[in-house]
Amino acid sequence: MAIIEKEIIAYEMMRDDLEANHKGEWVLVHDQNLIGTYETFQKAAAVARKRFGRGPYLLKRIGEGPLRLSSRIMYGIR
Repeated sequence: MAIIEKEIIAYEMMRDDLEANHKGEWVLVHDQNLIGTYETFQKAAAVARKRFGRGPYLLKRIGEGPLRLSSRIMYGIR
């Protein structure tokens, strides 16, 4: 299983609570842990880059549809 898939599964386990309390915000998940929620993508991305460099980590807008990832992202192809 790709690492990002683990982050997505972790998000799905938190989704109900996040949607109830933070809908429309951005979530940062790293190492299957909720790092935080942020009002903007830019704030979430800045924290992610500062703390985790190039990742992997998950940034997602809470309450939006399912993630669609390309195979390049899923398998770390550069």
